[in-house]
Amino acid sequence: MKLLPPCPVETTLLMIGDKWKVLILRDLMDGTKRFGQLRTSIGSISQKMLTQQLRSMEEDGLVNRTVYAEVPPKVEYSLTTHGTELKVVLDAMHSWGETYKEHLNQNE
Repeated sequence: MKLLPPCPVETTLLMIGDKWKVLILRDLMDGTKRFGQLRTSIGSISQKMLTQQLRSMEEDGLVNRTVYAEVPPKVEYSLTTHGTELKVVLDAMHSWGETYKEHLNQNE
C-alpha cells in the first residue's frame, strides 16, 4: 500500500497530478476504451508513457484493465468507482478553464 500524504489535496494531486492521467480520466469518463482509442484521443502521448500511466492508475485503483482471451489479445480500460468519483474534479477543472479562457479573450 502507498504511503499517502496527510493533506487530502496533496493525495488527490498524487493520484491525478500528471497531465496524462487527467487526460486519460477525461477520455474514460465517456466509457470503456481500448488502448488504441485512448492513444488516438490523447494524441501526443507515446505508447510507453500511456502504458506506464495506465498501469499506475490501475495500481492506484482508478482504472480497471480487462483482458479478453482472443487472438490478437483484446484489452479494455474503464474507470473504477473511485475513478468515476473524480468526475466532479474534472468538471470543476473544465469550468475553471472555460472561465479563464473567456477572461483572457476579454482582456485582448
